[in-house]
Amino acid sequence: MFRSRTASESQPGRPAPGGGRRWGKLAAAISLGAMASAGIALAAVSAAAPGTASTARSGAGSSRPAARVQPAASPRTSSDHFWSGTDSTGMTLRGHAPAKLPGIGGTDGGYIGMAGNWATWQHCGTQTIWSHEDSAAANTSLTRYHKGIGTGVYWFMGGPGVDPHYNGTTSEAYSWGAQQASRALIDIANGGGIDYPVVWMDIELPGIGPATDNGWNSVYTTPCSGVKKQNFVAVSLDRAVFNGFFDFVKAHSHYQPGVYSSAGVWQSIFAGTSSGNIPNTDEWTYEPETTNYKGAFPVGFCLNKGSGPCAQFFGGVTRSSSHALMWQWSGGGGQTNGIGGFNGDLDQIDGARHP
Repeated sequence: MFRSRTASESQPGRPAPGGGRRWGKLAAAISLGAMASAGIALAAVSAAAPGTASTARSGAGSSRPAARVQPAASPRTSSDHFWSGTDSTGMTLRGHAPAKLPGIGGTDGGYIGMAGNWATWQHCGTQTIWSHEDSAAANTSLTRYHKGIGTGVYWFMGGPGVDPHYNGTTSEAYSWGAQQASRALIDIANGGGIDYPVVWMDIELPGIGPATDNGWNSVYTTPCSGVKKQNFVAVSLDRAVFNGFFDFVKAHSHYQPGVYSSAGVWQSIFAGTSSGNIPNTDEWTYEPETTNYKGAFPVGFCLNKGSGPCAQFFGGVTRSSSHALMWQWSGGGGQTNGIGGFNGDLDQIDGARHP
């Protein structure tokens, strides 16, 4: 995701669901006013809430048909239940429908694009990352050929330190997370909905401005300033933002909240504390990765045709867990794979664990 950007770039975003258009300026199917009436600004927070052992599973647009959640047409065995997909920046697909992925071949089994990001929402920048073509191809694979997951989305999350109303309390951090979820759901609804039932929180330390850590480990003078006023954020506040987003999506939609991150980032943010325990939260990871997408492609959740190394999840989830759903195994960041003359993100998607 954003890790593939250079340090000289301003805060990127992903193309919003739809086609090459922004999801913003949406007539609110879910309004911020409704969010306020739900009392999120004053909600009490427990650092152990969503994603722990008590969390139940449950079931975001573009110029395409309204939301639809459809399984594959027929059951698939344990040896063939993985789909290959793409995310974020578009790449040229091959052949007639259903399209084939470049380099590795195989049916295009899904596309995950950016619903929005905290920095663009806070007017720090305008760039988004979305491929109308890749989304349309994935939708065709699903609706016409009953293959793959169609289109899904993620929201590029801001931590407590970029909250414009930061005051060091868990109630404010929770509200900040819920506000981001509300914005994501508005964008999803006004974009026409999505196929894949998980709305991903993209939690990472991108190394780019305006906040190189997205406010998870530092507090900034203002969301867009890039100037730190505090080089520390309590893990309880980080978890409260996570909880706020998670709870709002569960309470105000039929989607399931999930999280995209890595074991290393999770450790940096939560320092191995119980605040980072999310064993019952759906996950999408991005480590390890390879640039050798033709020779070291994965089988299941392991590179090199299944011999390893294998996907590393985080927060108490392992690759054998029913909550291990996706793995961005090439092109994710720092190591360009040359697809399309530069880079393309490739993902493994476990269709048998479709929520």
